[in-house]
Amino acid sequence: MDDPAFLESVVDTLASLPGVHAVALGGSRAAGTHTDSSDWDLGLYYRGRFDPEDLRNVGWPGEVSDIGGWGGGVFNGGAWLTIEGRRVDVHYRDLVSVEHEISEAEHGRFRVEPLLFHLAGIPSYLVVGELSVNRVLYGELPRPHYPDTLRVAASDAWWASASHLFDYAGNAHARAGRFAQCLGLTAQAATHAAHAVLAARGQWPSNEKTLLTRAGVASIDGIFNSTGAAPEALARTVHATQRLCAAALEAARTA
Repeated sequence: MDDPAFLESVVDTLASLPGVHAVALGGSRAAGTHTDSSDWDLGLYYRGRFDPEDLRNVGWPGEVSDIGGWGGGVFNGGAWLTIEGRRVDVHYRDLVSVEHEISEAEHGRFRVEPLLFHLAGIPSYLVVGELSVNRVLYGELPRPHYPDTLRVAASDAWWASASHLFDYAGNAHARAGRFAQCLGLTAQAATHAAHAVLAARGQWPSNEKTLLTRAGVASIDGIFNSTGAAPEALARTVHATQRLCAAALEAARTA
């Protein structure tokens, strides 16, 4: 089965599940940056009721979580499946929750929720950003713009948290030679700073895989790779990373 036929078949099956109002293609395949081995990311938008048991009963191999199975919040569950030899990730999206986050973003309000594999966690407006880049394959979904209020609020909030993390990494852990904590907090700080850069530009985030690259600070990898064993070298790493992120943010704010 070729890719278009495969995608149509999967979407038709998802769209037939009770409560599903829309299905959208996301990730690299929606952006056109995928490779042949890339996963297929599909957003399953429901209203009122969706029972994951209906998805399990389709019989596709893999893991299907309950609602809230990924920690609750805006990322409230999903499935990791193998269909026709292809890896497919299904993400549950509660339309009531999504519509609430659209309103919150318009007022410059958001929160950060923890999510496995994410250093910074995820901003609640991520599910709003998905709507602006995903390809709707079934049903209808809004296509929100990036609010100016959110550009200011999110950029300021992310940079404030990044600055605190940089300061603690350099002043507490680096001076004591605590390498793991120092580098871990510096990496977390850089991720927060990258979110600040994207917010200042009015660009929606997706996930953290390409976040540093999109923010223009991917050379942080080189800074980390050159770290020596002495506490002084750790401190230089923190400060060099912070200077790079601060310059990227200033450029984004003044562009």
